[in-house]
Amino acid sequence: MEEITDFSEEKNESNFDLKAEIYKYLIYWKWFLLSCLTGIILAYLFNRYTIPKYRTESTMIIVNDQEKNAMSALPSGGAAILSLESDGIQNHIEKLKSKQLVESVVDELNLNVSYYIEGNVITVEAYKTSPILIEFITNDSIVNNLNANIFVTPVSDTAFRLEEESLNYSQVHEIGEVIELNGLKFTILPRSGGEEGSFKRTSTVHIKLLPTREVATNFIQDLIIVQKGQAKDILSLSIVNHSSNKSEDFLNKLMERFNEEGVDDKQEVAENTTNFIQDRLEMITTELDSVEVGIAEFKKKNRLMTVESGASEFQSKFSEAEQQIFDLETQLELIKSIEDLLKQQGEYDFLPEVGIEDSGIAGLISSYNSIVMERNMYLKGSTLKNPIVENLSQQLDSLRKNLFDNIQSTRRAINVKLRELNQRENIAQNHFSNFPGLEKGMRNIERQQQIKEQLYLFLLQRREEAAISFAATASVARVIDSAFTLNEPVDPKPWLILLGGFIIGLILPILIIFVKNLLDTKVHHKGDLDSLIEIVPFIGEIPRIGVEQHDIIHLNDRSPLAESFRILRTNLAYLIQNKNKNIGDVIFVTSTIKGEGKTFISYNLSRTLASTNKKVLLIGADIRNPKLHRYTPNTEGAKEKGLSDYLYDYDVTTSNIISKTNDDSIAVDVILSGPIPPNPAELLMNDRMEQLIDSSRSSYDYIIVDTAPTMIVTDTLLISQLADYTLYVTRADFTEKNLLEFPKDLKKQGKLKGLAVILNDVDYSKFSYGAQYGYSYGYGYGYGVDKESRWKRLKRRLFS
Repeated sequence: MEEITDFSEEKNESNFDLKAEIYKYLIYWKWFLLSCLTGIILAYLFNRYTIPKYRTESTMIIVNDQEKNAMSALPSGGAAILSLESDGIQNHIEKLKSKQLVESVVDELNLNVSYYIEGNVITVEAYKTSPILIEFITNDSIVNNLNANIFVTPVSDTAFRLEEESLNYSQVHEIGEVIELNGLKFTILPRSGGEEGSFKRTSTVHIKLLPTREVATNFIQDLIIVQKGQAKDILSLSIVNHSSNKSEDFLNKLMERFNEEGVDDKQEVAENTTNFIQDRLEMITTELDSVEVGIAEFKKKNRLMTVESGASEFQSKFSEAEQQIFDLETQLELIKSIEDLLKQQGEYDFLPEVGIEDSGIAGLISSYNSIVMERNMYLKGSTLKNPIVENLSQQLDSLRKNLFDNIQSTRRAINVKLRELNQRENIAQNHFSNFPGLEKGMRNIERQQQIKEQLYLFLLQRREEAAISFAATASVARVIDSAFTLNEPVDPKPWLILLGGFIIGLILPILIIFVKNLLDTKVHHKGDLDSLIEIVPFIGEIPRIGVEQHDIIHLNDRSPLAESFRILRTNLAYLIQNKNKNIGDVIFVTSTIKGEGKTFISYNLSRTLASTNKKVLLIGADIRNPKLHRYTPNTEGAKEKGLSDYLYDYDVTTSNIISKTNDDSIAVDVILSGPIPPNPAELLMNDRMEQLIDSSRSSYDYIIVDTAPTMIVTDTLLISQLADYTLYVTRADFTEKNLLEFPKDLKKQGKLKGLAVILNDVDYSKFSYGAQYGYSYGYGYGYGVDKESRWKRLKRRLFS
């Protein structure tokens, strides 16, 4: 017994079997194939009936105003007062995505009105290709705020049916008829250029009206603007839409309107600047006239042309007076020196001629010196008594007297002139001292005049610059690439959708199987019994029986079922090999709950043991819910009484209840359960059951007892000590894993003797080891196997 325990336990092995886990999924390959095909078909249908979206792109460059516009050619280079430089590339992006600009584009292109042609499967937008047109009579301010769905279905060449679902409106109208619908007036006209009679053949056209603001918001959300270029001054505009023509028209018109508004803004600035400058020029002209009048009055009042010329005039007068005073004082000093010299002379000496300007004194001095010279000449040859000398002396005395008189008169005249010159000097000095104040006042007036003149000239120049700017305003941006649509659709991407459909088709079954396995609490294979077989030996697996297979083994049977029971018989032999051979072995077959196949195991195990010429007795001890009679419906010589009769009636002997069976030459004695008693537990507790077992030990090699489930009723536990070995049956895909704790507890408590586990109804096709040890290969070994070709065996494995 210890040997089988060591044989069955695999405590040191890992419980995880990668091949088994993979095979859990591979066995559902048919579902994987079906799911993948379904995913690919759905992806194909999605690609087929989904209206593709295309990316439309355009490119423009923002123009640098100071470098590119006409203002850069002006002398000031377009000074700061008229600088029209861009506020920044980001501001341009915000303006391109502004609601005001986009709404104007939507309104101009009538993008708030959409036409759709209804097909059998999908509805396609007919941008500029709609066979009919709607023309509004109502004011645009009302139309731009409407939300309506109008369906137009032609009924003849000149009439159509108009429907509006929200208003429950459905009427027939003529082409060109003015229709009034909920305050909206419009007409329906066929598109010009259509063939005659084509209107009647037109499918239903869905005219969808949306508020302009809502349409603009959708375009703004879809519009993508990216900066490009080294200077980041190139803007790439792109939009994704079902209608490429609509996207191209929108982007082209958006760039056009952006340029127009930019030019308008610049011209408005230039015009406003011109008006401002003109007003300032008129005011400056008036102020300049006032300043010039003030200058004239100031000069008139102060009797001068300019402050500088007046100051120069008085300065020259002052200097001239000073020079004259200096000259006169010099003359006074010279006259005084002559007077002093005359007074100091004892003899008649020469008088110096020092540049006295007075002609009288200068003449007298000259006459005096001439006479002195003449007298001295006479004195050289005569004496003082010489009459000529005396006459000359007298003349000198007279001249001296005249000279003194002239000096006095000249001094008086010079002093008078000095007084006059000093007065003139004082007056000039007083006038000159007033000139700093006059100059300050004049400078203030002139400064105002200069400021006014400079401002006047500056404004004149700026007015010309503004006029030139208005006339030659450059564009805000220049279009590099007009709107164009890429050939490949952005959405859907056919190959990506197909791949996605395949992947989803592959993943979905995996998820379902994973969730199924995750929520699965059933026992499926031996690995699920690891917690139990650590303490209880495992002696065999019974395969699942196919629909066309028999559930009863036969003599020389080569079926997987027969081979599994032979393996079970072999393992059972290892379990009981050291037992006393003189008496039969009592083997109880039980389970946790009903339906796990204990009766099936009991019956086929007894036939397997009997096929080796062993005497086997099969007892149906599940007297509450007997099932054994289902396997022996045509038993020859079947007894009317059964186990319950034997337990109840002491007059009934073993010979009265044992039935001989020889189905397919396999002899097995059977004791059926008999009628269901009202007190099965009490019957099993009496000594009759023990007597039956003891009496049968000497007559049979094996006594197989089909007992009741251990968890549901206590019957089995009441007689469990009568058994030598207990085979505990679990069933794949049926037994709950949490129920495995029950036989473990029974083992630990010693309530079941010689406990061993059997796994019934194993579907080997679900597990990797089934290919090796299942009937697909291992149980196919034997006679006649080579007659089946490999291709047939492969087909049988794939489609079984």
